[in-house]
Amino acid sequence: MTSVSGKTYWLIGASEGLGRELAKQLDAQGAQLILSARKPERLETLKNELSQARVVVMDVTDRKSVQQAIECIGEIDGVIYNAGTYEPMRATEWDSEKALTMLDVNFTGAMRVLGAIFPGFVAKGQGDITLIGSLAGYRGLPASIGYSASKAALRSLAETMRFDLRGTGVEVRLVNPGFIKTRLTQKNDFHMPMLMTPEQAARRVIKAMERRRFRTDFPAPFSWAIRVFGILPDWIVYRR
Repeated sequence: MTSVSGKTYWLIGASEGLGRELAKQLDAQGAQLILSARKPERLETLKNELSQARVVVMDVTDRKSVQQAIECIGEIDGVIYNAGTYEPMRATEWDSEKALTMLDVNFTGAMRVLGAIFPGFVAKGQGDITLIGSLAGYRGLPASIGYSASKAALRSLAETMRFDLRGTGVEVRLVNPGFIKTRLTQKNDFHMPMLMTPEQAARRVIKAMERRRFRTDFPAPFSWAIRVFGILPDWIVYRR
């Protein structure tokens, strides 16, 4: 078990939902936080609720903004990439702008951030990376153009890094939650199995951060069902 107490984490996507609750729980456990998102007013109100935090406004879709943030954050022990956006969308209702935004925030933004912090982590032989994925990344799902693809890409990225970072002292983990009750899931018009509160989900993320396990999926048994669905033969999944 690894304690988060006394460590400095760069929490990206801290202003709402899971990220906001993660900040509160990490702060309560003695972590020092650098809070990033696009909305300075939301970050400032969150900072005022915490004991050890500072704000660095950043847009993960803007490379210049990411570079400027890197120059501001200083030394960190770890990064938590929680930036994400979601729009329910069927292929028959394709909206390219919204689909590309999901890819840019959920996946390409992570590439920008990681590309900027990796040299420092590898050079000093230590660093902790937590990527917040989704159970939706295990297989393409209905009405999930953009979102499932972005989370599948993030999962693949984490798996590749796990191979390449072996022996470097840099740890990477992938955390895949199911449905969390946030402003994003409020867009869904279907039943969401085992819907969690942000508080519940944050506790599971921090528990994962305290372990050396690479991948954490939750909640069970919903996560088990999704994993099984992901390995079913195509003739079963796509039968007409």
